[in-house]
Amino acid sequence: MKIFTSGRHGYAAALWALAYGVLGAAWALGMPGFPWGPDDPDPDGALSILAGTTPRFGWWIAAFSLLTAVTALALTRRSGHRAPLFLAWPIAVLLILVIPDSRLMMGVAYTPLLLVAPVFGWSLGGATFADAWPWPVLNQLVCVLGGLLLAAAALAYARQWERRSWFTPERGRVAVYVAVAVPLVYCATRWAWALGIPLGVSAEFLAEGEDGLWLAGAYLATFGALGGVLTLGLIQRWGETFPRWILGLRGRRVPPLLAIIPAGFVSIIITVAGLTYIRWTVAGRFTWAEWGAWLPECFWPIWGAALAIATVSYQQRRKVDARRAGADHARAVLTGDGTGR
Repeated sequence: MKIFTSGRHGYAAALWALAYGVLGAAWALGMPGFPWGPDDPDPDGALSILAGTTPRFGWWIAAFSLLTAVTALALTRRSGHRAPLFLAWPIAVLLILVIPDSRLMMGVAYTPLLLVAPVFGWSLGGATFADAWPWPVLNQLVCVLGGLLLAAAALAYARQWERRSWFTPERGRVAVYVAVAVPLVYCATRWAWALGIPLGVSAEFLAEGEDGLWLAGAYLATFGALGGVLTLGLIQRWGETFPRWILGLRGRRVPPLLAIIPAGFVSIIITVAGLTYIRWTVAGRFTWAEWGAWLPECFWPIWGAALAIATVSYQQRRKVDARRAGADHARAVLTGDGTGR
């Protein structure tokens, strides 16, 4: 099963890489849709690390994609060599965390607001899904997908040297507490601004957002705080069994992927957004006088890493519980105490 899983993800990653490589070559040959450079609606070219590229960069994309495909195919073979992992992991990190930028998180955060806006008659300044998800941002999702496929293949390949998992329930619990605590600083600043309190900023800075901008910030803060509450489910009973107040599902087991997929994805977009702010900080775009506008975001990679650790620990615990439940059921059947009586 382990080899099959590695092969399945490896072939999927190789197929993705070949398709994206063809796309890169097509951009280099003049096909429209190159997601960076002049056609990227990045106001000052500061969000993406590839903002300064041109469609000719598509040849580099094609070469990189070919290397990714070869690496992915190497992960489909049983081997005693770790060499494919030394390429797979850096490529996966590049696709998942480096190429995307903070707009990925903004798109996810504003999507629920765009969905409910028509119900309440909110105009949102005319913002639409096309504004939240332009092609350059959708392309970031495509890159993350390729990175995740490659990472899944690398994980399955690495299991032939599997040792005791580092992701213990104890570490998972600590990670959950960190993931809940870190965003609260950001939440405090945005809630304060919505109430007219210049926490971490000057009064002049605060006045610039009195046209409703800080209400949007308070929405994002509330969104983050709600995510922190849901993160607690990774260590609470209601994260494994639906509570009684959920009609139709009460008492049933929570499918692990229902928690793993959103938590894992959020850990990625939070980390990416935090890395964007760190790059801006290193570039000297901010001042200490306005620390509330940027310093809390610089801690987001810690939030994202903690959430990722908590998610993997949850997945490991649920897998162990499932194996234990299966073994108990089989034992009951064999002894005549279960359904096999």
